[in-house]
Amino acid sequence: MTAKQKIFWLRLATLIGLCLPALELAWRWYNGDLEPRPVTVATHATGDWAVIFLMLSLAMTPARALFDWMPLVQIRRRIGVAAALYAGAHFLIYVLDQKWNLVVVATEIIKRFYLTIGFVALLALVILAITSTDGWQKRLRRNWKRLHWLIYPAAFIAIVHFFIQSKVKIGEPAFTAGLFAWLMLWRALPAKLQRSYLGLAILAVASTFATVVFEAAWYWLVNGRDPIVALLANFDPELAFRPAQKVLIASLLVIAAVGLRRLTLAANKLWTKRYIQSTIPAP
Repeated sequence: MTAKQKIFWLRLATLIGLCLPALELAWRWYNGDLEPRPVTVATHATGDWAVIFLMLSLAMTPARALFDWMPLVQIRRRIGVAAALYAGAHFLIYVLDQKWNLVVVATEIIKRFYLTIGFVALLALVILAITSTDGWQKRLRRNWKRLHWLIYPAAFIAIVHFFIQSKVKIGEPAFTAGLFAWLMLWRALPAKLQRSYLGLAILAVASTFATVVFEAAWYWLVNGRDPIVALLANFDPELAFRPAQKVLIASLLVIAAVGLRRLTLAANKLWTKRYIQSTIPAP
């Protein structure tokens, strides 16, 4: 299979994967599986997928570096655009829930902080999606990269929106925040550490600790609960799996996947070298 064919199939598989959540949600809505509150379920589902795809788009850069696989660059843009589309669907379903009364929608956005920041994140994602094309990249030149730095504050705001909307059950937002911490800390590491097992181990510890802090701080500042209780919950086997534990497992899985990828590449290189030596006669 040629490089072009690999990229074609990768793009096609990515496109199908990005569409599946929307198709599954539409099918469940059509069959009445979202009752008794289909609009609410659809609103939350599209919001969740927007955050998931946003995290995946941010993960493409470290994945390309760690797995040494350039084709991942070809799908980063598609995933980012999908995040914006799901965020747009999230907003439109909310508007539907308000019976398309734009005055009420605007009033609610102004009055409610979590809706305000959610709308700001949506606007940022829409701008990034529109300007993600090659044409806009040529028009904006150096300013294109500066503009697309908006992805980081947009992701941060989206996670805060996720926290507030989740209210008391913040397991998923805390896990997402821990993954976001991993992705941001990876970018802050020196280039040598970014690709090393030592750097990945540091990220595993740091992102796990950050997740504990996020969860404990939220319970303390928002819900008025003792942060020590949230901290100790991570050591209680009956409460597994906590967000921090999930982040640690995800971090360890990344280390294992990187090791397997490098072992595979080394084996292929060794096999190729021996094959060449066996087929080319000695002078």
